[in-house]
Amino acid sequence: MNRAAPRLRALAALPFALALTVHLVLLALRYDRLPDTFATHFGPDGGHADGFTGRTAFTAVSAGLLLTLGAGWTLLVRRGPLWGAWATAGFTGTLLVLLVRDNLDATDPERVGFPLANLLFAGAVAALLALAGRGLTRLVPRDEPAAEPGTPDAPRLPLGAGEVAGWTRATASRPLTVLAVLALAATPAVLLLAPWPAALLGLLGLVVGLPGLALARIRVTVDRRGVTVRSALASRPRVRISLDEVAGASARDLDTAAVLAEFGGWGYRVRAHRTGVIVRSGEVLVVRRSGGREFAVTVPDARTAAALLNTLAERHGKV
Repeated sequence: MNRAAPRLRALAALPFALALTVHLVLLALRYDRLPDTFATHFGPDGGHADGFTGRTAFTAVSAGLLLTLGAGWTLLVRRGPLWGAWATAGFTGTLLVLLVRDNLDATDPERVGFPLANLLFAGAVAALLALAGRGLTRLVPRDEPAAEPGTPDAPRLPLGAGEVAGWTRATASRPLTVLAVLALAATPAVLLLAPWPAALLGLLGLVVGLPGLALARIRVTVDRRGVTVRSALASRPRVRISLDEVAGASARDLDTAAVLAEFGGWGYRVRAHRTGVIVRSGEVLVVRRSGGREFAVTVPDARTAAALLNTLAERHGKV
């Protein structure tokens, strides 16, 4: 695990903790001046109130929003975009503070306004905090380059001159399966029951459910064609790296923190110098391609797959 990850996550969580503290302290200090009903949504016609929320619900929802945003940034942040966490916390926290201020002593929530100046001020605060977050990246060391797998010491699986071998394993993610099934199950209900045009949001269930179901169970195969990763439910979609492209292969273990730090989560992941099909933590087959990029896939018995792939790629290169 990258030793810089705990410090990076702490710096990502800090602005949200500060924003939440300021917001809750303001609510507590001004509680006797707050109305029972808040104006919380404003239309484009001059910022007039057109949506309302009870005081208790507003407190719970606003705190939950900051906590959710903070948790997301803390889990997924990388060194370069750290400034984004600070900008998000600054913008969201400022809008909430201004919303509380504008609702103070309001006797009629419908007369509460939210002028454009509030958005401009929140944007300015976000810009200043983005600069602060960018400066704080100096406290986080850069990631150390990963060791290249294509070395003479990389694992090999001994094969005779005329011997042919193949390897295949399947792996699945229960959380991804459950999420995909729930998303697909909710789609018809939302399309049929939700009012128009909100019913169109039901299509998001297909956007989430179909790719999620395809990646929920995958099969990895190493043979004379190279390495192939495809959905266990269908032959497509698939990723194939031919032996011509394989510069080396290795296996290692990834825990949950490493998955989040290196790939930003689960699924089909694309990063600057690597791509991957990451469906769970555990053993990972890492293939270094001839162009220098890496491809990773989580699969049991990845060490055997890496050893066979190195042997096949070496034999292919001598043909």
